This record gives sequence, C-alpha cells and structure tokens, in this order.
Amino acid sequence: MRKLKNSELNRISNEEFKKTEKKPISVVLDNIRSSNNIGSVFRTSDAFLIEKIYLCGITATPPNKDINKTAIGSTESVDWEYRSSTLELIKELNENGYCVLSVEQCEGAKKLNEFKFDKNKKYALVFGNEIKGVSQDVIDNSDNVIEIPQLGTKHSLNISVSVGVVLWNSVFKQA
Repeated sequence: MRKLKNSELNRISNEEFKKTEKKPISVVLDNIRSSNNIGSVFRTSDAFLIEKIYLCGITATPPNKDINKTAIGSTESVDWEYRSSTLELIKELNENGYCVLSVEQCEGAKKLNEFKFDKNKKYALVFGNEIKGVSQDVIDNSDNVIEIPQLGTKHSLNISVSVGVVLWNSVFKQA
C-alpha cells in the first residue's frame, strides 16, 4: 500500500460542494464553549456532506481564528446559521419535518448502535455543552434521545468525537 498524495484525493471545490446533494441531516450545537470543537464539527460535517450546522447560544461563529484552525476551510463549504435559542430552533425544525434527536445520556435514551436512521427522514442532531450537555428543555422537546455506548470509566467523549461517531452512523448505518 502507498499513502495517497493530497493531489490524488479528488477533492471537490467549495463551489462543487455547495452544488452537491447533501445528506438530510443538520447539526445543532447547543452552547458549545470551545471554538476548536466547533471547527472540528465543521470539518466533520464537510466530510459527511451534512446539510447545515446551527450554532446556538454561546456557541462562537465564524470568522474566528480558533474555529478556522480546526475547520481548515470548511466554514466556507458547510452552510451554517446562528440562533440565540436552541429550544426555539428545534421547535421550528420539528415543525419543518425534522426528527430532532438529542445526543445525551439520560433515562430512556436509545443506544446509538440500536437506533436505525431512516434514509427517508430529515434529522436534526443536537449536541450539548462540554460540561452541562444538552439542556433539559431541549431534551424535553426532542423526538428522541440517543446515547453513544461507552465501556470505560469516564463515560464522556469530547463533543467533536461524539459528532464524528454519530454522523458516521447516521450516514452509513441507515435503514
């Protein structure tokens, strides 16, 4: 095996990305503190052709040097929008036919490996603050809650890792 050069990766331009059909998935960031995490979410969303990122509450927005450092240009390819209220946004998304899924550890949460994403549905995946998680009022107004099963002692993943795991599952493990 030979490692591929960047020139061999057949990357599309930002213009081509904008024209490419996206997965019917939006990412909602509920009060994320770290600009580096936000940039990583942009980069991962670009990789999986995610429809849109919603930056809510205290979540920083581009242009931002720390977001740019980890996003490596994906703030220019992935559509995004700022909203002050996560709760108002998810109510609106639900009214527009999105299935709102909060990613959190809570009573009655479905395990990610047992949840079947339907390729015919639109999803809004909500990821919460690094310390407090997804706010309870958002959980209360979600269609469902999914949890990433974990086996170690911490039962805590960095938000950017959680986004990667859930997006990969939502894109490649559809019913």
